[in-house]
Amino acid sequence: MTGKVRPKKALGQHFLTDRGIARKIVDALPLADRPVLEIGPGTGVLTSLLVTRPAPLHLIEIDRESVAFLRAAYPQLNDQLREGDFLEDGLGPLAGAECDIIGNFPYNISSQLFFRILEHRQEVKTVVCMLQKEVAQRIASPPGSKVYGILSVLLQTWYRIEYLFNVPPGVFHPPPKVMSGVIRLTRNDRQTLECDEVFFQKVVKQAFQTRRKTLRNALKNLNLPDFSLEDPLGSLRAEQLSVEDFIRLTRLLER
Repeated sequence: MTGKVRPKKALGQHFLTDRGIARKIVDALPLADRPVLEIGPGTGVLTSLLVTRPAPLHLIEIDRESVAFLRAAYPQLNDQLREGDFLEDGLGPLAGAECDIIGNFPYNISSQLFFRILEHRQEVKTVVCMLQKEVAQRIASPPGSKVYGILSVLLQTWYRIEYLFNVPPGVFHPPPKVMSGVIRLTRNDRQTLECDEVFFQKVVKQAFQTRRKTLRNALKNLNLPDFSLEDPLGSLRAEQLSVEDFIRLTRLLER
């Protein structure tokens, strides 16, 4: 299948060729009636399995060559295949309704994709995706881990995250220079934050920008009036705080 579509370095394309791994990725997505959006289907290795499932399948693909190949291979998808950029278009026609997302995310834009997904968190119930192993581990890591960071906190605020399995370079065309990992995000019960969300994100980002400093020092750059953070949280570092701790910290700073 890959012979008909040239992998493009500029798009970060590494086409999965192992159908056994493709099956494991697809099987990690729960069977549900809600639509599934596949981001960046490429040569359709996941698509070929997803079309056999009962849920309506939608595809968004930025590569025109891949789109032409997929239209020929899966004419039944018709208008459910969009040529476009998820970073710009988001959920498109699926906006406003519950859906799931699946995909082999390009390594160079995976973080941007997650920030876009967060914007649609009320609609996106489950995400199963493959990305660079280090990034996948960081997202799934708990507080206290050295790789726990901004994306870990922001995603774990709204999703339960599971690291599922590793994927070696040899099952791709062309092989990437790094290991890959598959994770699953499942929407949790949180509907709102008990603090201002924009300020919450600002606090999280600032806390990790100088992660070796205690929060009392790391957050000084926020230039809050009379900021001293006498609370015990002030003596901790960003990587030691859970999502609930960051929410409490934000509320403390809002006073």
